[in-house]
Amino acid sequence: MPTKMILDCDTGIDDAMAIMYAALHPSIDLLAVGTVWGNVPVSMATRNTVHVLGLAGRTAIPVAQGAAGPLLGGPVEYAFAVHGDDGQGGAYDGTDHGPSVPISAARQIVETVRANPHEVWLVPVGPLTNIALALALEPALPRLVKGVSLMGGAALAPGNFSPVAEANIAHDPEAAAAVFRAPWPIVMAGLDVTMKILLTPAHRATLAAGGAAGAYLARVLGFYGDFYAATAFDTWSAAIHDPIAVAAAAGTLGIRRAPTVRVEVDCTAGPSRGATVCDLRGRHPGTPAQEGAHCTVLLDADDTIASDIVALIAAA
Repeated sequence: MPTKMILDCDTGIDDAMAIMYAALHPSIDLLAVGTVWGNVPVSMATRNTVHVLGLAGRTAIPVAQGAAGPLLGGPVEYAFAVHGDDGQGGAYDGTDHGPSVPISAARQIVETVRANPHEVWLVPVGPLTNIALALALEPALPRLVKGVSLMGGAALAPGNFSPVAEANIAHDPEAAAAVFRAPWPIVMAGLDVTMKILLTPAHRATLAAGGAAGAYLARVLGFYGDFYAATAFDTWSAAIHDPIAVAAAAGTLGIRRAPTVRVEVDCTAGPSRGATVCDLRGRHPGTPAQEGAHCTVLLDADDTIASDIVALIAAA
């Protein structure tokens, strides 16, 4: 049976690839998508999400707009330098594929999970604000979902928001702390794996030679790869990030090393705010299981998933 899934996105460039992968893969039943602030303002994330689903030919998938800022309020920061002023590397053409649904992303999560108990993977790939709000709406949510596969955090890798914090967690640490505390199975696809699985110019050329979805993604990736060439990798390449959480939930990612450990989020006001503190004393073979551990932290995975994702989207 296909993996039932709800995506929660702050739709920039890697989110667009995650949406296309989830919408097109035959082993994934994408039930709904929620949007959240993060890479871009939430209204732009919603517009981009609806647009990308339209390119994938999946306009019937409901899109619900969610939180416009952190759980406890405060300033917001966007990533226009990474994703472009439109969140799509300057490639958004203004095409309107229709409206979002008239409920909040948190309410959509609760209603969809209640209708499919014990079957749905939640896959948040932006700040975790909507997931925390859904928990507040339905405290039984951890018993009703199959699991949570999130893009966020860093165990051994350095951060990309601060020296120790990954951006999705650092944007709303209090929401992330609520999600990590909740008693559900979590897969953390953080910077330990997502900064090692990269798109190359050959991948981009394959997308450009494909259908409408692939050609669009190739244009979008130009901006994204240029950013990474200037800031991280010296040559043109692009970290995939968000699709890794989708693949982990769907069982299409070859996982090489992933201990299940306790994870806490630093919510202090100090320099480690937003860090995911992973108790990796349990990563060694033969180490006794940690009491209460429920977060599987991806440390190493097969990078052939990049070519698989590209091939699927290019063929659409």
